[in-house]
Amino acid sequence: MYSYRPEAANPNIIAHARGDVNGNRIPDNVFLTGIKTPDSPFVQNIMLLIQDGATNKPTIIPFEENAGYNPTLFLGDFTGDGVDDILISIASGGSGGTMYHYIFSFFNNISHLLFDYKVFDEKFEYEVNYRNNYKVEVLSTINNKKYVLDISIKGKDYLNEIYDNNGNLKSPIAGFVNPLSGLYPVDFDSNRVFELLTYQKIAGRYNADSLGYVLNTLKWQNNSFSLLNQNIAIFGAEQNPLRFCQP
Repeated sequence: MYSYRPEAANPNIIAHARGDVNGNRIPDNVFLTGIKTPDSPFVQNIMLLIQDGATNKPTIIPFEENAGYNPTLFLGDFTGDGVDDILISIASGGSGGTMYHYIFSFFNNISHLLFDYKVFDEKFEYEVNYRNNYKVEVLSTINNKKYVLDISIKGKDYLNEIYDNNGNLKSPIAGFVNPLSGLYPVDFDSNRVFELLTYQKIAGRYNADSLGYVLNTLKWQNNSFSLLNQNIAIFGAEQNPLRFCQP
């Protein structure tokens, strides 16, 4: 796809943040480096580089998915040990809007992967099935929860393709939930320890047929991120403006 050879160029600093990531109470410099592609926002060979604030010693940490768009850094405490962890986010550039997310700890100058988007995608699976009477069921396997979406507001043209005049399905339809498309650090309980709010798009017959999002809140417990709560957000429909009659 790209004829550009990254080995022919020096890496660029793509993102920079500053904070104590090794626990010695001295701020460190944290960088994302990568090879920019000419005339494109695509970045290759993205790596994490940590410069010790006390010694200036650099440490390079590679990760599996190291190419994409708009790589960003966020430093914050996700585990409650009072030391900043490192959140890396990279847009895949795919039509589904999926993202690559990693969280690393560097406590005592030892790299430890706390969150890997691939592990998340494997654990958080769903079934999406259209039902009669303009309903769609979303089943979450990780917690055995069922959600029912009312799609009667989707519009007559959309519904007529799927349902007969009695509201019955013309044929079975299965939708799907996309892999991770957003991960946001949020300190919900204001204790200076961040939880994770994740977004996954619910799609109907095809990816652009968006029905809403699954929102999972994850909290660091027992040396891993575990599900704290789960919600589904749906899209609204335009309403006709109010019309006032003259007396």
